[in-house]
Amino acid sequence: MANKYEQETAVIKASLGIDKETGALNTPIHLSSTFHQHDFDNYHQYDYARSGNPTREKVEQAIAELEGGMDGFAFASGMAAVSAALFTLSKGDHFIIAKDVYGGTFRLVEQVLPRFGITHTFVDTTNIDEVAKAFQTNTKLVYLETPSNPLLHVTDIRTVAKLAKANGCYTFVDNTFLTPLIQKPLELGADLVIHSATKFLGGHSDILAGLIVTNNPSLAEEVYFLQNSTGGVLGVQDSWLLLRGLKTLSVRMKASSLTAEKIALFLNEEPDVLAVYYPGLPTHAGYDIQVEQATSGGAVVSFDLGSEEAVRELVSHLELPVFSVSLGAVESILSYPAKMSHAAVPENERLAQGITPGLLRFSAGLENADDLIADLKQALSFVKKGSVAK
Repeated sequence: MANKYEQETAVIKASLGIDKETGALNTPIHLSSTFHQHDFDNYHQYDYARSGNPTREKVEQAIAELEGGMDGFAFASGMAAVSAALFTLSKGDHFIIAKDVYGGTFRLVEQVLPRFGITHTFVDTTNIDEVAKAFQTNTKLVYLETPSNPLLHVTDIRTVAKLAKANGCYTFVDNTFLTPLIQKPLELGADLVIHSATKFLGGHSDILAGLIVTNNPSLAEEVYFLQNSTGGVLGVQDSWLLLRGLKTLSVRMKASSLTAEKIALFLNEEPDVLAVYYPGLPTHAGYDIQVEQATSGGAVVSFDLGSEEAVRELVSHLELPVFSVSLGAVESILSYPAKMSHAAVPENERLAQGITPGLLRFSAGLENADDLIADLKQALSFVKKGSVAK
């Protein structure tokens, strides 16, 4: 089992796929939609690729090992995984969800699930009293995202999970921002973990992928039923690319997290930066909880320049980070949540959550940290000069 080893070793062991027949070090790409059955009455493990594929299965086993779960499931995108997790609910069910979730999750919760008679309550999950008051007789689960996107609010997973269990409910955690190398929600009491593997797990901006891990047999059975029934499975070539990405996850996360911390410290001293959000900073509101349940602050830092004009000026003068949606890649990615990740959230909701016109999200890549800081510094100098007011 992976937990016998240090994380660097566990990642390599989980993602390595030595072929039994040839000795090849990489898991074969099984490009087959169907499988011949040698016995008329007793089919073997694989019959149709939607129901199971050896290449995809290796990814599912790998993420289950790394998260310390029993069963893993690979989907065609992060939102496909989120959808499968929430469709374990049925008509008449209610769930509690963090109010500052990813915009795509917000859209699913607000515009899709109500069509099926599934209701929800958005709460500030960093406020345990607010979570406790939100339970109803038909509440089935609590959905967390910690650190949250994009303000990196930190929720106490262990405390919320205990509260959920006391109310007969599950706890689901989106662990995309930290990966199992920094945070393991199942060990903290969660029942199911979700990843947009498009991000850090894949790490190269070349695939869409989603993953689910659980240590609950009933949930595993339900997730597999939904995966097989709705068909949003991860393709074979993307499964192979994800396995390749996983092999370097440890070194990538360590390097990117160190860079993010350095950038956060730099931005925190800049007078023209109104606010810095990074759970690895002692000044962060959730710092103590982050230290308790995670091994670092992660590789994402957000900061507020006060206005869209200032943001435009900064972005126009930056040379190194790409300005794009997504995160978690070898290249640093600067995003504008108000018009990118959270564009689906109504403006009044965005502002209420603190997603202001001046907010930027920075996903640290593998560039030299000093180069990135120098680039930010020179771009900020144009904001300081007041050119946005011209």
